[in-house]
Amino acid sequence: MTASFVTGLVLAAGGSARLGRPKQLLPYRSVTVLGHVLDTARACNFDQLVCVLGGGADSVRAGVDLSGVTVVENRGFGEGCSSSIAAALSAIDPHCEALVLMLGDQPGVQASTVRALLAGRGDAALAACAYADGRGHPLAFARSTFAVLGELHGDKGVWKLLDRAGEEVVDVPVPGPIPPDVDTWEDYQAVLAEAGPPSVHSDVDHLDAEDGVDGRGATIEG
Repeated sequence: MTASFVTGLVLAAGGSARLGRPKQLLPYRSVTVLGHVLDTARACNFDQLVCVLGGGADSVRAGVDLSGVTVVENRGFGEGCSSSIAAALSAIDPHCEALVLMLGDQPGVQASTVRALLAGRGDAALAACAYADGRGHPLAFARSTFAVLGELHGDKGVWKLLDRAGEEVVDVPVPGPIPPDVDTWEDYQAVLAEAGPPSVHSDVDHLDAEDGVDGRGATIEG
């Protein structure tokens, strides 16, 4: 049995301290990192799409298409991803039977991966993507877990929950390695390289030496 009402939750509240600018707004393909993740989420045809903002929220609102998205602002984003999940729970539709958790800085995730996760979880309370190199996002949670989700702490709270659940977690096989997320300029370069040639990232040449990368996303020495 599969859930009839599914909410997609995109976490995009990170402060981007190691990058020095909002990673949500870094160019990716023809949009931005977060813009691409939201486009992927829209392609999943969720019954509801929620996105949590935090660091640089005003800039993100101005620079990303948030149409059709319920936006939640987490002012306590410095407390980790768990605080963003807790902030989002109050905005989730009461009809929601399953929640799919996606990362706003992981643009390599495809809609087909989300569909495989939902098809493979059955009626399990907890499900994760089983990539070739390990367990990763997106993750799926049944409504029965929401109270526990709201009590998690820190950046690793979700992973600790999955570890505690042990064999109760359904690991759904999906192709390829875990898509990289963006925390550093090196991560961003890896994401760009995975996505395709520099020409597909229309605004990358706007990044300058102060950002530590050149127009191809390559590190500038010095």
